[in-house]
Amino acid sequence: MSDLTTDQRAAGRVPRHLAVIMDGNGRWAEARGETRTAGHRAGLEPVRMCIRECLRHGIGLLTIFAFSSENWQRPEAEVRTLMSLFMESLDREIDELAANGVAIRFIGDRQALAVRLQQRILMAEQRLGDNRKLLLQVAVSYGGRWDIVNAAKALARQCQSGALRPDDIDEQRFGAALALGAGPDPDLFIRTGGEHRISNFLLWNLAYTELWFTDRLWPDFAEADFATALDAFAARERRFGRTGEQARGASHA
Repeated sequence: MSDLTTDQRAAGRVPRHLAVIMDGNGRWAEARGETRTAGHRAGLEPVRMCIRECLRHGIGLLTIFAFSSENWQRPEAEVRTLMSLFMESLDREIDELAANGVAIRFIGDRQALAVRLQQRILMAEQRLGDNRKLLLQVAVSYGGRWDIVNAAKALARQCQSGALRPDDIDEQRFGAALALGAGPDPDLFIRTGGEHRISNFLLWNLAYTELWFTDRLWPDFAEADFATALDAFAARERRFGRTGEQARGASHA
């Protein structure tokens, strides 16, 4: 895909917000007779590539699913390795993220993480907080059902305190209480690894997202695959409950 024009962005042919499930690190490593840890390390380069491509195409939000609430059930050694990899990656990548104008934000149950990792996360968020070219949102210890329940509890507490009436709760207020907050929902969702499901990721926010799946394992996901996904998105007609004619009229308005 060639670089996308301002007109294409204005017409909604380029996603404002991209969400990604990075699946297949372990299978990639096992197919090569390597450890799963090697697969997770190999999966860092496609993350860098996605950041570069989002910056190049003017995509302002990138949300990646790094570690789900269900992943705590994995073997203890693998979980420890992943947590160490998160800390290493933060230390190694933060200078380049800063130089490229990338802000970072972590979503998920931070209390489940080691205190040292919580501190590193907070330091990274604060250091990169003023950057505006791209917001990288990393879902760690995150689950879509957890997210919805957490939002419901927060709103219930506001009602209990008298700060909010139940009748004041609408979709907009509920959505703002979720982990992604009041920002735009993902326009395009990419999942690698051959599975065709969203696996408890951003359940509320993916309601009208365009879904794109590939058999490519995450460490093999390359610029050409990214371009194919953007081409597929640009070719789709997003109606949001309207007729096709209405949607086409809105996009040309």
